[in-house]
Amino acid sequence: MIGPLLKGLKITLREFFNPAITLRYPEEKREPYPRWRGLHHLEWDEERNREKCVACRLCSTVCPSQCITVVPGEDEKHEMYPVEYTIDELRCIFCGFCVEACPVNAIIQRTTYEIAGESRESMIYTKEMLLKT
Repeated sequence: MIGPLLKGLKITLREFFNPAITLRYPEEKREPYPRWRGLHHLEWDEERNREKCVACRLCSTVCPSQCITVVPGEDEKHEMYPVEYTIDELRCIFCGFCVEACPVNAIIQRTTYEIAGESRESMIYTKEMLLKT
């Protein structure tokens, strides 16, 4: 009857003097794993002076949560580009299918994991916001 109690106290005392492994989050941060899928980012093409996206809409097609909206447009050279490109980060499940489906590697996922917003509207990332991140 007293044996299990003493065994539990022994474990408690042994762990009590070990150093803590808890991080003090705002002050101490660790690097995310290299394969971490975080916030989305649109790549910029220096040659065309525009985003790399060709508005093929493969990313919005393969997205299981349907959080990506692409409105295609065409310029005077008959090249396709996204007039509107939005990602609802609240609906996104960060699966990475959009990154894998993109034929021109226009969208990537950074290792950013601090993506809090003040409102629902602030979590809908537009093309301009995705180019800045």
